Amino acid sequence: MGRKAVSDQRTRVIAIGEVMVEMARGSDGRFGMACGGDTFNTAVYLARAGIDVSYATALGDDPYSDGILSLAAAEGVKTELVLRAPGRQPGVYLIETDPKGERRFYYWRENSPARDLFELPDWGRIAETLLTARLIFFSGITLSLYSNVGLGRFLAVIEMARKQGVRIAFDGNFRPRGWKGDLARTRTVFLEALKRCDIALPTYDDEAVLWGDPSPEATVERLQAFGIAEIVVKNGPNSALIASGGRQEFIPVEEVVKPVDTTAAGDSFNAGYMAARLSGENPATAAAAGHRLAAEKIRHRGAIMPRAAQLVH
Repeated sequence: MGRKAVSDQRTRVIAIGEVMVEMARGSDGRFGMACGGDTFNTAVYLARAGIDVSYATALGDDPYSDGILSLAAAEGVKTELVLRAPGRQPGVYLIETDPKGERRFYYWRENSPARDLFELPDWGRIAETLLTARLIFFSGITLSLYSNVGLGRFLAVIEMARKQGVRIAFDGNFRPRGWKGDLARTRTVFLEALKRCDIALPTYDDEAVLWGDPSPEATVERLQAFGIAEIVVKNGPNSALIASGGRQEFIPVEEVVKPVDTTAAGDSFNAGYMAARLSGENPATAAAAGHRLAAEKIRHRGAIMPRAAQLVH
């Protein structure tokens, strides 16, 4: 999977973003507490698949931040790239699901330390370590966290990393609220990310809203204009469209599952796909692996399903 020979000698995936305290309503109507965040969810599922993965973010010095670090350690996600911001605490999100398993999120995250990752005093250590990765993974939600200063630093770092042979994977996870409805700024930032991307893992519904794409094929055509070599357009229970090596192929969902909770369906797909690719599988086989993991995830409530459920796949 290495873009240059040097990346084949590296083992670590570094995922970047935000981990929040998760409050999800159970079948008894009560809320249970866990934690999650799109790229963190993917990191957990990658670690469960045996991938060497670190997570880069910032947390506070409170008990809930300690709990997040404990969970990461228990899941095998390395935390040496988690900065601690004294006097701060992580964001919180609440999930409500309807009878069809579709979810709605409510956030309290404006003062989350993750927003300042590339402006905290030790951000340079994060930047230096990113240059040593095999693969860097981030999302549109990651990009929505940062100020223009933080974005400038982050984009410069991934450009430098890419020149040194690090692969860059991007999920254009678009949440309008995170961008305060500013589509022009969102598009501008996404364009800069796509220029530095080797693997694109968009969701068609997001692409249709942000770019007006009429079909997954249109999404592929638009992304190929950036020279992105590997594209996987996720499309819910429909087939995923992969474009790689001059070919396009729809990979069907093997089993359509009635969801209990669709939270992190795309995050788990990303993990199943990237774990398979990092293990040497071709894109079509990897997409099928992503479908299987996502199908298992949506049978369970919350962002991170029980470990035993994943181990059977």
